[in-house]
Amino acid sequence: MTTYHFTGIKGSGMSSLAQILHDVGHTVQGSDKAEFFFTEKPLHERGISVYEFGQAELTKDMIVIAGNAYPDSHPELEQARAAGAEIIRYHTFLGDYMSHFTSVAVTGAHGKTSTTGLLSHVLNVYSPTSYLIGDGTGNGQASAENFVFEACEYRRHFLAYHPDYAVMTNIDFDHPDYFKSKEDVFSAFQEMASQVKKAIFACGDDEDLLKITASVPVIYYGLESGNDFQATAIEKSAKGTSFDVMIRDEFYHRFYIPMYGDHTIQNALAVIALCHFEGIPAEAVAEGLSTFSGVKRRFTETVKDSRVLIDDYAHHPTEIKATIQSARQKYPNKEVVAVFQPHTFSRTEKFLDEFAASLSQADTVYLCEIFASAREASGELTINDLQKLIPSSQVISENDVSPLLKHEDAVFLFMGAGDVQKFQAAFEKLV
Repeated sequence: MTTYHFTGIKGSGMSSLAQILHDVGHTVQGSDKAEFFFTEKPLHERGISVYEFGQAELTKDMIVIAGNAYPDSHPELEQARAAGAEIIRYHTFLGDYMSHFTSVAVTGAHGKTSTTGLLSHVLNVYSPTSYLIGDGTGNGQASAENFVFEACEYRRHFLAYHPDYAVMTNIDFDHPDYFKSKEDVFSAFQEMASQVKKAIFACGDDEDLLKITASVPVIYYGLESGNDFQATAIEKSAKGTSFDVMIRDEFYHRFYIPMYGDHTIQNALAVIALCHFEGIPAEAVAEGLSTFSGVKRRFTETVKDSRVLIDDYAHHPTEIKATIQSARQKYPNKEVVAVFQPHTFSRTEKFLDEFAASLSQADTVYLCEIFASAREASGELTINDLQKLIPSSQVISENDVSPLLKHEDAVFLFMGAGDVQKFQAAFEKLV
């Protein structure tokens, strides 16, 4: 039997794919850096062997799946070539794997992970579904006919996919280390749209997505009038959000989601629209939406007496605004304290003013040193450059998070795509 070896198995997509292959009966192992990542927990729970780079024996009968964070010159990939093993890039392997199912690619600058998780959960209520979520969660079912997966636009990797359906949540300028402009991002999404086989479900509240053209139907959802699927009669509370759905101005059904913020309504509308297109009854969709418990690192809550600690992946100004909006809906009477760790120097520099503006919507702001990713180890910018734009903000270190203690009846938003969780862990030891 073929053994699949993952180089960079702790990557969010890599970990998810490894879990899927294991679940359907394949032999799986992998390697990565020694430090702990939250994405490795489900690997250990499944008994998947995880080695440090350089410690695993690679043989010619293995298929090596290479994570996109590591170049062809990485020592382990050179070792695999020398051993005669077949090497396949993550996005290439995934593009072939999904062809065996009715596939749904969920893409967009923001909201991919939450929407993928929500869609997977709802579809599973109705029929077995395999899924790959960008929070490091994967689930494979041998009987599954559907495959839902998160499709990332970075370096145009999603162009390796030719899905039956695509959900497009929004278009925004991000990954400035690769994309030149918002127009460059749009061109990538437009090319992706041309590869979809059956239908595209796009957020019509996003002016750029309204410009998408395709040879398949483009079905729009959103909060604004003119969308094919529109949310109306919206009621927000500390328990969640309820709304009616109108399909081309005709009432369809009323739904409830245990989630907060306008972006969560839009995500739910994407799911509702796709399920309607597939003929899934509204009652089954409503049941799935009402029982969704969320995905990892997206508004994940820990309560400590009067303090609420929220771990969130928000690492772009648009996402920060959405997270703060969600916190104010659920906790309208609490102080909102933002603890933000910027992710990559290039993104921080490109959106410096936008980060300052979005973070300033919190009541108090604390900043952490910029997280250097595997693909971008250093830069000239420092966290002090952002701190200067938010006069009342303060820079804290993992070794001293005590300034947070002065906020008692508060909701703390620990936001970032790096390892901001270590700041939350340090704070939890103090409260």
